[in-house]
Amino acid sequence: MKLIAFAASSSSKSINKILATYVAGLVDGAEVEILDLRDYELPLFSIDREEELGQPVIAKKFLEKIASADRLIISFAEHNGNYSAAYKNLFDWCTRIDAKVYQDKPTLLLATSPGGRGAASVLGIAENALPRFGCEIRASLSVPSFNENFDTDQMRISDPQIQIQLEAAVNLLVA
Repeated sequence: MKLIAFAASSSSKSINKILATYVAGLVDGAEVEILDLRDYELPLFSIDREEELGQPVIAKKFLEKIASADRLIISFAEHNGNYSAAYKNLFDWCTRIDAKVYQDKPTLLLATSPGGRGAASVLGIAENALPRFGCEIRASLSVPSFNENFDTDQMRISDPQIQIQLEAAVNLLVA
């Protein structure tokens, strides 16, 4: 099984990328590829830009990566209660090429933040919106207080209850 995981963030120090990478490692026997949104930066989407540029090769390459996967893990960063601008911009470009961006792939949605809500607002937005764009959501989980619940020295979840929830979510993803 090929698994693509990425953080919906362009931060080089993204805690969502750390989380997505960690959870991808829980999938036994998977061939895992971690994408970095910084490799998919595009001009700010607008109709004018689309008329000028057409369908950017970078957006097509992102869609090709999604097509190559059997399963997806996406961990959402929350910026002011919503998607990060980097994710939203790439997503907007991709929808102009194929509205079913996620191509009916079974997906695990995650979110985390340093705060106690764990980016729950953006996760809720994604849970409601992404099925319209070909995302088969198998499970979703918000991890609150990342810095308190993830041991960056050991690169693992330190809270046993959260670990149990993550393992259950992974089981739903691969079922």
